[in-house]
Amino acid sequence: MKYDNQKISEVVLALFGVFEFENGRAWKRIEFSVMDELFKKGYISDPKGKSESVYLTEEGLQLAKELAKKHFSVQD
Repeated sequence: MKYDNQKISEVVLALFGVFEFENGRAWKRIEFSVMDELFKKGYISDPKGKSESVYLTEEGLQLAKELAKKHFSVQD
C-alpha cells in the first residue's frame, strides 16, 4: 500500500492545531487523553509506563490499517 505523504502531513498539522497551547506551541507526542481513550476502546495496550511505544491490539491494528487506507492511500 502506498500512502500520500501530503495527506499525512496535512493531518499531522491539523492535529497540532487541535492540541496547540500557549499560542502555537504543540507537543511532539500524542495527547495523553487521546491515548487513554484508544486504550479504553481496546485498540492499544496501556499507554502508561516508561515505554515510548504501545502495541495495537488485533482490532486496533485492523481499524488502523482501514483508516490509513481510507485517508492516506494513493489513488492509482
